[in-house]
Amino acid sequence: MKTTLTVTGRGVITLPAKLRQAMGLAANDQLIAETTPDGLLLRPAVTLPIELYNDERLREFDAAEAELAAVLKMKSR
Repeated sequence: MKTTLTVTGRGVITLPAKLRQAMGLAANDQLIAETTPDGLLLRPAVTLPIELYNDERLREFDAAEAELAAVLKMKSR
């Protein structure tokens, strides 16, 4: 699919709805812009959610590891 896009004075590019639908893009999706010998390449960025561990979550990990260690110790007997 080819289409003509316009860059605004603020550098904003609007992708037509048909193009967004064809590429499976939704609001707030991120794209990677890369220059190539042929021009500009836009491709979806892969983003993964991260979890920041607080003290309570770290205690949960410690408890799970202690439980696993106990199970493994019993199995090795």
